[in-house]
Amino acid sequence: MRRLRPKLIATLFLPLGLGLGLTGCTLMRPPAQVEAPLPAQWNAPLPHGGSLASLADWWRQLDDPLLVELIAAAEAASPNVASAAARVAEARSTRVQAGAALLPSLDGTASASRGTSGFSSGGSTTGSSGTGSTGSSSSLSASTPVTTLQAGLQSKWEVDLFGRLRADRDAAEAKQSSANAKWHDARVAVAAETANAYFAERACRQQLRVAESDARSRSETARLTDLSAKAGFTAPADAALARASASDASGRLTQQRAQCAVQRKALVALSGIDEATLEQKLAAAPAQRALPLVGSIASVPADAIAQRPDVYAAELGVASASADVGSAEAERYPKLTVSGSIGRSQLRVSGFRQSLETWTVGPVSLTVPLLDGGARKANTDAAKARYAEAVSLYRANVRQAVREVEEALVNLDATDARTTDADSAVKNYQASFDATQARYSSGLASLFELEDSRRTLFTAQTARVSLQRERAEAWVALYRSMGGGWNRSATASPEITESSPMTTTPAAKVATSP
Repeated sequence: MRRLRPKLIATLFLPLGLGLGLTGCTLMRPPAQVEAPLPAQWNAPLPHGGSLASLADWWRQLDDPLLVELIAAAEAASPNVASAAARVAEARSTRVQAGAALLPSLDGTASASRGTSGFSSGGSTTGSSGTGSTGSSSSLSASTPVTTLQAGLQSKWEVDLFGRLRADRDAAEAKQSSANAKWHDARVAVAAETANAYFAERACRQQLRVAESDARSRSETARLTDLSAKAGFTAPADAALARASASDASGRLTQQRAQCAVQRKALVALSGIDEATLEQKLAAAPAQRALPLVGSIASVPADAIAQRPDVYAAELGVASASADVGSAEAERYPKLTVSGSIGRSQLRVSGFRQSLETWTVGPVSLTVPLLDGGARKANTDAAKARYAEAVSLYRANVRQAVREVEEALVNLDATDARTTDADSAVKNYQASFDATQARYSSGLASLFELEDSRRTLFTAQTARVSLQRERAEAWVALYRSMGGGWNRSATASPEITESSPMTTTPAAKVATSP
């Protein structure tokens, strides 16, 4: 079969090309600005005066390879990250479908059939005589094989008169970008959760050492007091008090060990690393590392909030809802569809061969909605309601983001200010306990004084560990509230896991149309 003639193909797509002039009409109105409720400046102390800094290498600042390894493992094992990646793939497919709807569709067809075409003839004669009748009949039939081959192209295109298809495409693009931002947000959330679990395990290990030291001290005091009581130098009541104190410390130590074991299992669940392997890694890593200085925070809240992927996703949700309003509104207006086809047929009969080329333009159909019981208007009203909801959620998301950043800044500043006092308290309570223990050993202090001094020291040591844990939480919270190093100009997708450097972004505004 010969190639289809170029002029036939041009004839097919000519009306489709003419329809492009009709696509300029649209119901989409100029976008309006949805302002975010951002304060003029932060109401919390800013570290280092406030220039925008990069958070991309936040965890590496700590110089703790184990933490970086745990975060990477947790991201790979997280079902939330996997679900977010799946939603990105789904949104990407939806965007491709929405974009394809703006273009003509072209389908190829081919068919072949074989049958027979025949003829038949027949006759009869009759006669009579005086005694009877005779008759005879004869028939003749023949058939000829017939082969039919057909091939062609069929095209159809909906002219986007009122911008419905373009609105669907814009909504799909916004949803894809939103899904991608949510994937980044899921990664940031997993990193923060893993870091908090890691710091909790490290704090638990420090508290375990405090409890072990306290238990050893109380056990030794109980042993010496028992010996003194047996020799008659100490009252039995003092010996009983020392034994009770040692038992109390032993119980706290057992409880602390259980808490640390539970904390390790949480890390195992988050990272997916085998517990025995993780235990070896934790044992080899230092139990405490000094937190690095906090990177600078933008002095303008809009610059900082624009770095958050969840805020950007909410912003894109407004844009998507706005496009959906335009699409629903366009559904209430006529639709113009242009179609056409070209084809070639060949008929083969007993060596005879005949070809036929055909083309059609049309039908050019115009569908005008007349009566639908108010369904299209109701669909438009529902889209507008979803738009209003998206705007409300976006503004609430921005308010929450501002709150989280300021809370993290306040907590970080407060824990930093309390650290010096906590260290001083432990140092002086330790000196007081050492002096009281020396006086008790020489008989100048009572067991009650010794236990009271020991209890005060233990409380101060526990408070310092808790403060260190609280400071680490504030440090992680600041990372989380600042977007974890993401920026809206980043092009990373679920197939690209490398973080991009942070850049300054404009104020948190979204262009939409109500």
